[in-house]
Amino acid sequence: MKGSCLCGAVAFEVDKIPESYRACHCTACRKSGGHYWSAFPVANADFRFTEDRGLKWYRSSEWAERGFCKECGASLFFKPLGHDIIEVAPGSIDGPTGTMLAGHIFVGFKGDYYELADGLPQRQD
Repeated sequence: MKGSCLCGAVAFEVDKIPESYRACHCTACRKSGGHYWSAFPVANADFRFTEDRGLKWYRSSEWAERGFCKECGASLFFKPLGHDIIEVAPGSIDGPTGTMLAGHIFVGFKGDYYELADGLPQRQD
């Protein structure tokens, strides 16, 4: 599967995508993407960049960094430090993904400007 940012300055390939993923409603995710953020985990061995001239990493906490395109501003990745995974935004994949949203995390921090009415499991933290 292939994916990219809006302008193409960051492009990648993924060998395996999990069947489901979760949306995060924490303050950092909402601030980094402008709304809640979701991503699916991919083992580093199943992920490779095909273009990274626009890639910029931002250390958003003591334990993670976020990858985005410095050209078009697209939020693309979440990488927990010390782990062998990269979390990929589903919207960055070209074409169908075959994955589905399975739940929500950190809903205790969600914004007051939206409701969660999809009936999926919700964790407060």
